[in-house]
Amino acid sequence: MTATRQQQGEQVLYSTVSDVKVNLLVYNVKIYYKTDCRFQDGQLMVSTVEARTNRGNFFSKTEWKGDHYDIVADQYKYKRQTTQKEKIDFSVTTLYFSEPVHRNKVFAEYFGDYFNVTKTSQGRYRTVFDDREDEYIYQQGVLTRIIKKNAVKNFVIRLLD
Repeated sequence: MTATRQQQGEQVLYSTVSDVKVNLLVYNVKIYYKTDCRFQDGQLMVSTVEARTNRGNFFSKTEWKGDHYDIVADQYKYKRQTTQKEKIDFSVTTLYFSEPVHRNKVFAEYFGDYFNVTKTSQGRYRTVFDDREDEYIYQQGVLTRIIKKNAVKNFVIRLLD
């Protein structure tokens, strides 16, 4: 997985890309996952999520329209279409670059909805959405590890030096 943050004037562009192939006994899992977000003056302006898997191709988009967001999520076993007036200032993609200090929710671009966030100990945060749970681990404000909890097998993402 690669996560990038790029400052362009008043805008900050975030991107994450993951291309995973995993053999689970009798089943091969293939997932290509890309998220792009554009923030301006600390507010999410647009995010897109593209997921290509051996179960199909999926897409989500959240876009600020001046006084609200149009949110469409069409993902594997999850669909959502709504509008939201509340401005989004923090998302899952920003978790790769900023510890969610004093936050109890984080916008999940993939779902077009919010993860609940709980600080479990110093530098450790648990995020929950429905039956999905992840753990984000920071050292001195830097994300060093993510544990993506799964019924079959937990996946660990680590910061490379």
